[in-house]
Amino acid sequence: MLPAGVHIKHPHSLWIDGQWQSAHSGRVITVICPNTEQPIALVAEADEADMDRAVDAARQAFESGPWPKLTPADRLMLLRKMSSHLHSRTGEIALAWTAQMGGLASFAGPMTGGSTFAFTQFLEACANFAFTEPRPSSAAAAAIVAHEPVGVVAAIAPWNAPYGIMLNKVGYALAAGCTVVMKPAPETPLEAYIIAEAAEAAGIPAGVVNLVCGLREASDHLISNPAVDKVSFTGSTAVGRRIASVCGDRIARCTLELGGKSAAIVRDDFPIEAAAKLLTGTITLMSGQVCAMLSRVLVSRARHDALAEAIAQEMRQVVIGHSTAPTTQLGPVAMKRQLERVNLYIEEGKQSANLVTGGQKPKHLSCGYFVEPTLFANVDNSSRIAQDEIFGPVLSLIPVDDDEHAVEVANASRYGLNGSVLTLDADAAYRIGRRIRAGSIGQNGLRLDFGLPYGGFKQSGIGREGGMEGLSAYLETKTLLLDGMPNQL
Repeated sequence: MLPAGVHIKHPHSLWIDGQWQSAHSGRVITVICPNTEQPIALVAEADEADMDRAVDAARQAFESGPWPKLTPADRLMLLRKMSSHLHSRTGEIALAWTAQMGGLASFAGPMTGGSTFAFTQFLEACANFAFTEPRPSSAAAAAIVAHEPVGVVAAIAPWNAPYGIMLNKVGYALAAGCTVVMKPAPETPLEAYIIAEAAEAAGIPAGVVNLVCGLREASDHLISNPAVDKVSFTGSTAVGRRIASVCGDRIARCTLELGGKSAAIVRDDFPIEAAAKLLTGTITLMSGQVCAMLSRVLVSRARHDALAEAIAQEMRQVVIGHSTAPTTQLGPVAMKRQLERVNLYIEEGKQSANLVTGGQKPKHLSCGYFVEPTLFANVDNSSRIAQDEIFGPVLSLIPVDDDEHAVEVANASRYGLNGSVLTLDADAAYRIGRRIRAGSIGQNGLRLDFGLPYGGFKQSGIGREGGMEGLSAYLETKTLLLDGMPNQL
């Protein structure tokens, strides 16, 4: 059982040590379509024994295999073959995302194809990275700084953007010379199978890339394995805390890209109608299930009511429907438990703020995990709907006194992943952006470039992905002090 148009050769197997192998558990994971609430795929469920087998294979490949010993250029040559294979399956990857997560078909192609394109760009940038470089030293005649692979990486991707995030982790780790155990979200495993097939088609050596899809207990077993040198995780802050504590206990490396409650500051020079269109189009993107989502809107008190009405008008015009329909602007949230979470926050928001529009299941949809785009106005920034990551199409409008107060409110959050300043003045956007404690700031909208460093302040994460900073996260730095420069670096 697979979605129409998705062709995976061995969905009932795990990819371990260069072979498609049966799962020790003998169980399968059922993937549910959020449009229809019906099963669309079955994949092998990995248990603790499978996790150990995958880690053992990656450990052996790192310690004794050829991958870490290859020159960076030779590794890049094989990774380009992976890239070529993935480019040939752009349409298939897009179909998998829409079927599993409910992402709009109209957006799926650019999103997934863009991820493969970013992977290709990264490989070209890596060709110029200095893995070894001479440095001046007062302690030795010759000093060399070498950047070496960190080792075995557990790459754990979320369900909202499973392809691009997993490919990013795998690409950086492999370019660094690491070996990888992929652990996709059980709700969206199909893209990781396609990545594994790309590694197989490219001739990546056995054990360098492994794939195990498991549930919570098996995943916890994976991150606890002492043979895992680094965990790269994208997901909730709650799970990130658990991973950080496990890695901290044995001083393992980790990169954590976690939750957010990002603020959009609407300055008085930015037109109300333009702000309403932009903010509505943003909160409905991927049904609001974006960690960097601009879910808090900070606007001057004098313009608060006008902006609330303008956003409400835009939200009421949003076309809600199955994500496969070309006219749909807002599809379902990804799963039943996510819909239940969103609805709980909507009910709570009604007690502390003004519900302007939305908050209901669309009347014309009898099944599927759908909720109307929802706007709360006069929101207290200390309330739960303003402080917690809802991960749905729910927008909180918060009145502020001026720019100074807006910065204060934007920073009054345990998160610090993203932010935006809506203004016609680039100098003001820069000035205010530098004062917001977040990893990314965009002028006039949700603007992200994953070819540049990406990550969060505070409880939004540790470390950065993207850019050369992302590659460095998979490297250890070694200093060599020698009596003379070696003939070949």
